[in-house]
Amino acid sequence: MKGRLNIFQATMLRWRELHPYNAVHVVRVVAPLETPRLTRAVDDVFAARGLAGFELDARHRRYEYKGGTAKTALEVLAGGQDPSEVLRAAMERGINLRFPPDGATDPFHFFAVDAGTSFHFGVAYDHVVAGGDSIVGLLADIVARYAGRTAVAPPASLYPGTGAPVFLRNAGYMLAGLAAVPSIMASARRSIRPRYPRGNDRQIAFATVRIAASGAAAISRAARAWGVTRADLMMALLMKAIAPIAGDARHDERRHEIGIASIINIRREFGTSTDASFGQFLSSFRYAHPVPRGVALEQVARDVHRETSRVRRRKLYLQTLIALAGMVLLWPRLTPSQRANVDAKNYPAWAGYTPLDVDALWPNADGVAAPSEYLRAVSTGPASPLIVAATTAGGMLHIGLSYRIAAYTAEDIARIAAALTDGARTLETSFGP
Repeated sequence: MKGRLNIFQATMLRWRELHPYNAVHVVRVVAPLETPRLTRAVDDVFAARGLAGFELDARHRRYEYKGGTAKTALEVLAGGQDPSEVLRAAMERGINLRFPPDGATDPFHFFAVDAGTSFHFGVAYDHVVAGGDSIVGLLADIVARYAGRTAVAPPASLYPGTGAPVFLRNAGYMLAGLAAVPSIMASARRSIRPRYPRGNDRQIAFATVRIAASGAAAISRAARAWGVTRADLMMALLMKAIAPIAGDARHDERRHEIGIASIINIRREFGTSTDASFGQFLSSFRYAHPVPRGVALEQVARDVHRETSRVRRRKLYLQTLIALAGMVLLWPRLTPSQRANVDAKNYPAWAGYTPLDVDALWPNADGVAAPSEYLRAVSTGPASPLIVAATTAGGMLHIGLSYRIAAYTAEDIARIAAALTDGARTLETSFGP
């Protein structure tokens, strides 16, 4: 085996023992679907990038792309009278798909939903092999190839460095960040633990909601006016959306805060770029707020921003990697039940938030215009029962909500989605053109 998984990838291997840990990306292609042509485009790009012949040695956390001829099995679905529901169901199946846990395997499952004059082209993939930014580049290349472009992006490194370069390059930050560990633990103790009233069901359901370009622009304008980032404001909106669902538990004297985990791309800490390396470079950090009744969105956003600024300035998200490395030693000593609950008990988060700006990432696609529609679904994992994947494409926010049915009902998710869109509309009224 030529490559070694980094710490976050190795953690995903452990999560996969509990339930599938996949992600799904879907891009709308404004052209009729020609299945043989699309299949050839995938095969050509995989061959040029060296992505065929994947083999995983999970025990030793090593992998290799052996190369060779790609032979894609493309699943084609008829859109019928409601292509959006066919697409939603396909994405839901994708995040629950079980890839072989070890050995020679294809960690990518491609599908297309035919809508006549256009189609949705998607891939469900084992999240161990790639992060969202790598997949955007891959799909951009395939769509460009389908459109008749002959050029393919130069092969990126498939074997980037793992944790050692990150630790060495950021040793000062990581040592200084140890001083923040007591406050991180104290915040976890103040946070409400998500409830699982429907037992330990591992099934993940999926829903989508869209915030129009005018609403997305209003969110950006409000963020600038309040001196926060758009991600800060989105997390504040999400906290306020979840607070009513947490209900009376928020009045507990000891545990009264709503925790949200932010998934963070740390490619820069690895010293690489999307052009240079294909793979996955992630960490996370948990933020919490009491979200008292009647609190203004601006106040929550500013409070969140104070924390995120401190985390970014001190690179405290690197402390999460230390914790994950420690879990490598602890995991074999835990019972199956303890493995399923250790994250939820010690790192309580009602949701994870993962943003991705396709409008910024797509322009390298050999002259093919950035898509107007791009959706993502991400498996929840054991740490959080809900993942909110917010994707900017065509100026709009396309939001995918993956949730464990053991913790949330479809009605809960509909309330969260409505709160997000209502919040955007309110901001549009206040910060409109």
